[in-house]
Amino acid sequence: MSAVNDTKFQPVVFLLTGIPGQEDVHVWISIPFCLMYIISILGNSVILFIIKTDSSLHEPMYIFLSMLAVTDLGLSISTMPTTLGIFWFNSREISHDACFAQVFFISLLSFTESSVLLSMAFDRLVAICNPLRYASILTPPRIAKMGLVSLLRGVGLIFPLPILLKQYRYCQANILSHSYCLQQEVMKMACSDIRGNITYSFFLAVSSVGFDLLLILLSYVMILKTVLSIASHTARLKALNTCVSHVCVMLLFYMPSISLSVIYRYSKNFSPLVQIVMAHVYLLVPPLMNPIVYSVKTKPIRARIIRVFVK
Repeated sequence: MSAVNDTKFQPVVFLLTGIPGQEDVHVWISIPFCLMYIISILGNSVILFIIKTDSSLHEPMYIFLSMLAVTDLGLSISTMPTTLGIFWFNSREISHDACFAQVFFISLLSFTESSVLLSMAFDRLVAICNPLRYASILTPPRIAKMGLVSLLRGVGLIFPLPILLKQYRYCQANILSHSYCLQQEVMKMACSDIRGNITYSFFLAVSSVGFDLLLILLSYVMILKTVLSIASHTARLKALNTCVSHVCVMLLFYMPSISLSVIYRYSKNFSPLVQIVMAHVYLLVPPLMNPIVYSVKTKPIRARIIRVFVK
């Protein structure tokens, strides 16, 4: 009888709320969200098109930039249609399996992007610290292997996550205070013991994002050490300038990610609206800003974009 009652009262769908308390102005809120979505899709698509069609850009730095653009496109596509569906059509219901799949793809693409940022840091490390061997170290086959390892590592680490979520019983309220399925919110809906999921999520954060960030910081320590040993002030500035775009993109990715983790860790000290805003910043800002940063700060890409649009 108990099993029957558990099944009877277990909700079969989650309800997404969009932005709680702002339901009356969802249509107006959708305008900047839609513009950001369109700019993200167009910006990353333009980056991919330019790198693919210009043979002079078939270098390691730009191949890694292509990988970054692909992950940004995936993040935008995996979340924004759901958000806009709530704002425009009040399409709030999402099945458990669809929600778990969205959690999987958001986590996979986020961790893959972290791996790509690590690869880009290694690219700058080799270019500045060992420029004579740059072409022999970062060969196309090796770059392809690095990209494949980044993807497989993400799949291997994230695959157990939706399986764990699927094992739980969701017999509490089924309303998620977001416009997409965020893992932290889904876990709150479970009435089972979720300590295993919490432990595994902590392991994921440390073994992927934490590990990548540590290696990136070590790479830049070595880069700074090499740059400071250069006698020419002009040469030092030129070397550092090649890292500016990567540093900006790295900050755009890691700062919202770490901030979101801190906010959920100390959720009692933050209002729900702050959590919702930061969750959207975490997924919206990097795909929006990354192509803009590289278009502005990378001269070959900027020049190619200008030639394309002038023609």
